[in-house]
Amino acid sequence: IGIDLVAMCVNDVITCGAKPLYFLDYVSTKKIDDNVADIMVGILKGCEIAGVELIGGETAEHYRQSDYDLAGFCTGIVEKKKIIDGSSIKPSDIVIGLQSSGIHSNGYTLINDMLWRQKINYRDLPELLTPTRIYTSVVKRLLDEVDTVYGMAHITGGGIPENLPRCLPEGLKVRVDYNSWRLPIIFQDIMMAGEIPEEEMKKVFNLGIGYCLVVPEEVVDDVQSMIGLQSCVIGDIITSEV
Repeated sequence: IGIDLVAMCVNDVITCGAKPLYFLDYVSTKKIDDNVADIMVGILKGCEIAGVELIGGETAEHYRQSDYDLAGFCTGIVEKKKIIDGSSIKPSDIVIGLQSSGIHSNGYTLINDMLWRQKINYRDLPELLTPTRIYTSVVKRLLDEVDTVYGMAHITGGGIPENLPRCLPEGLKVRVDYNSWRLPIIFQDIMMAGEIPEEEMKKVFNLGIGYCLVVPEEVVDDVQSMIGLQSCVIGDIITSEV
């Protein structure tokens, strides 16, 4: 959970080409206990992976609170001329999807409902607790080597349909081929156990793609060779009129 907290912040910050600098956390609970200590270990691990400093935070006890409340804050920096805002994206550009490590902190309202209804359980699906992948080192390496990454998207709540279009300029849209990668087993299990329609799965979960890059077609092979983790071409950019 601590790693997830860091990941949700830094993975968003890097989409504009920024380098994350530091992180602050907020943890609230009824009583500070060993679980809070474990959460802090996760936060520190997430900061280490992301290459940021944990420079402060707040830990609060609230007598009437029965659970744990976490929040995170991250600041990054990027030169104005190097900001990646999607303005250079054009028709025929290609979308590369980077593999997720699993659920990535999203869709747990639905998952918790399925747990409550005993459609699934954590013992059979330990992948539900796999920490979110942090993409800072991958993106930094890419941006140091190439200057043709035109857009990036962190695939969180809303899945690819809601997150990827945010980096596109007006008049363009993305055409995604959901058959271009293999659906991880964890998502197959959730879909079958909950009898969830395929279109709903696309709107809730990342389905195995945690981060997306938009690049020109001629650099796709070079970019994929630099990524260092599993990736695939998942779509292209077309005009909205098509």
